[in-house]
Amino acid sequence: MANNELTVAVLGPGGVGGLLAALLSRAGHRVICLAGAETAATLRGNGIRVRSAPFGDFTAPVEADTELREPVDACLITVKATALDPALARVPATALGDGLLVPFLNGVEHPAHLRAHYPPAQVAPAIIRVESTRVAPGVIEHGSPFAEIDVTGDPVPHERLEALAAALHAAGPTTRILPDETAALWAKMTFLAPLALLTTRYDLPLGDVRTRHREELTALLEETAAVSRSYGGPSDPAGALARYDTFPPGTKSSMQRDAESHRPLELDAIGGALLRAAERHGIAVPVAAGLVRELEKPQAN
Repeated sequence: MANNELTVAVLGPGGVGGLLAALLSRAGHRVICLAGAETAATLRGNGIRVRSAPFGDFTAPVEADTELREPVDACLITVKATALDPALARVPATALGDGLLVPFLNGVEHPAHLRAHYPPAQVAPAIIRVESTRVAPGVIEHGSPFAEIDVTGDPVPHERLEALAAALHAAGPTTRILPDETAALWAKMTFLAPLALLTTRYDLPLGDVRTRHREELTALLEETAAVSRSYGGPSDPAGALARYDTFPPGTKSSMQRDAESHRPLELDAIGGALLRAAERHGIAVPVAAGLVRELEKPQAN
């Protein structure tokens, strides 16, 4: 990735993937979207249309295919955790070459899973803070006034992270490199898990959760912080609660939106992973365990 212009594959050109694909294409990079045959044909013909307050309204051309057939500098994985394994069939390790695999996935277990199937030093986990929705194939609505990316990857050569981060940052999203992969993933987990579990369990937006279920929210934040701390991650439950209090009351989690639309939930990648991490370090998380049990029941969805 020495040249300024990169070849980037995007596995799952939905809300996040479609936005990043369009921004990278507009910035002059070659972008190959990997999707089903029908979506790939639509993207080849029409490109990706973005509506965004910070980045403008524009249409960017992209290439598209049903699987990766040539080496790339980076492959962004922007599918949900529930669709990860079937989607990876579109990215054969032999085709990837020495390209970076950059998963934008919730949870903390996916890097190890990917490193079991691809060279470990090529897996560079990323975290994105954005609200972006695919309203139709190739049509993306970017609703948040921001798009912020953290790139990490302990075994990844730093110069490769720098090249990727520079390309993303120049394309629009504020991008930084974080030095500690575990801490970066747990920082996301400690914020996401309480929000996802409680809004989905009670089918309420954040405003109602933080007033009607504040005691449970506070207890869950304490549990999540304790687990994070045991893995060397951040631990600031009071700060997280204060941050939740600044969010608009109508805020919903992506898991809650999935439940409302009867889509598969990322319950195992978020709640399940939290319980497994707690068990490995002998930490009691009764509130989290109770919420996961309730959400595993069919009627809870």
